[in-house]
Amino acid sequence: MEILRVENLVKTYGKGATLVKALDNVSLTVSKGEFVAIVGKSGSGKSTLLHLIGGVDRPTSGKVFIDGKNIYDFDDDKLAIFRRRQIGLIYQFYNLIPILNVEENITLPLSLDNIEVNNETLNDLLKLLGLQNRKNHLPNELSGGEQQRTSIGRALITNPALILADEPTGNLDSKASDEIVSLLRKTNKELNQTIIMITHNLEIAKCADRIIKIEDGKIISEG
Repeated sequence: MEILRVENLVKTYGKGATLVKALDNVSLTVSKGEFVAIVGKSGSGKSTLLHLIGGVDRPTSGKVFIDGKNIYDFDDDKLAIFRRRQIGLIYQFYNLIPILNVEENITLPLSLDNIEVNNETLNDLLKLLGLQNRKNHLPNELSGGEQQRTSIGRALITNPALILADEPTGNLDSKASDEIVSLLRKTNKELNQTIIMITHNLEIAKCADRIIKIEDGKIISEG
């Protein structure tokens, strides 16, 4: 079952002699429950593609369908709500709220929507993340790996259509990187969570079901 369809996506910056084409007519599909890695060098367009899929930015032209909805038909307010409920974003630098503890950071998307937390679901997620004994700790009391696991929990708590991970291991040592990749794979398999991960590391990308290579704003291979 198709969960994501990208059609002829173009993103340009500037105009005339200074025009830069960050994405050049990109099209792709992702099935529900698939784990896809997008790889490319710095400046290849991979992060731009991820941000457009996630509704963080708008394209110059083209369409992004998530669960059958063209997300760029939404106005900014509706797009923000859709993004909060249906897109789980994981960044390289965690983006945790420093005054909130682990449990509060994870449940923040629910709090923003005034949705009551299901304690059984939360406890199961904390167990999956290995954070049961750290749930009352603030971000500055956590290791880098624990902070990233917290951000993964925040992305998963709404049971989103897509998890988008932008260089999720880029700020971690090799041991913590391996743990995060294993955790992403586990959530993909056990929760049937669809994941799209950006990375420049081909070894990390090999954990995915499919690798898409991007160069100069174009997809050059899939496999």
